[in-house]
Amino acid sequence: MTSLEIERKLILQGYRLIGGVDEVGRGCLAGPVAAGFVIFPPDVDDLLLSSVTDSKKLTARKREHLLKTIKSESLCAEVGWASVAEIDDLGIVVATKLAMTRAMEKSLIQPDYLLVDAVKLDECPVPYEAIVKGDVISRTIAAASIIAKVTRDFHMSNLDMKYSGYAFEKNKGYGTRDHMIAIKSKGPTDIHRASFEPVASMKR
Repeated sequence: MTSLEIERKLILQGYRLIGGVDEVGRGCLAGPVAAGFVIFPPDVDDLLLSSVTDSKKLTARKREHLLKTIKSESLCAEVGWASVAEIDDLGIVVATKLAMTRAMEKSLIQPDYLLVDAVKLDECPVPYEAIVKGDVISRTIAAASIIAKVTRDFHMSNLDMKYSGYAFEKNKGYGTRDHMIAIKSKGPTDIHRASFEPVASMKR
């Protein structure tokens, strides 16, 4: 169950703007990787965010409902992206960090402390902590995961109309059984990650 315990401790240490960042789509076979970034005010109402948890544990409808609450209660809520080409050229780890950096750079408000889900950043303009399973511990990180998940899911649903037969609206680019069958029967598209198996073997 997520909480604002870490955030409250940081506020007691003198930090005021605690940011959270998390990625979505890192393990997908198709589509970009997205990162959500959010900052809540120090006096945010904990009760309003009580349902915020790891986006993977929520239904699509619940995530969309919570996104409205997150946007209304936060000081900023942004999404950054790294493209399929960047994933293939740089590797998924570097691309994930790039998406996180871009999400932060889009915000007019910058944190004075950052909470990151697991990823250790190479460069960060503020003090930060990488928390393993941060999206089930920190409510701020969990909120960032919801922002990224809802936005990326919408993007993949739109791609489903362009790339018929791959069921992107349903699988969002993840390697489900039906998605794997479609790749093998129709071949990979230009939004499939050429550096990921089994796509890499098929493109040789």
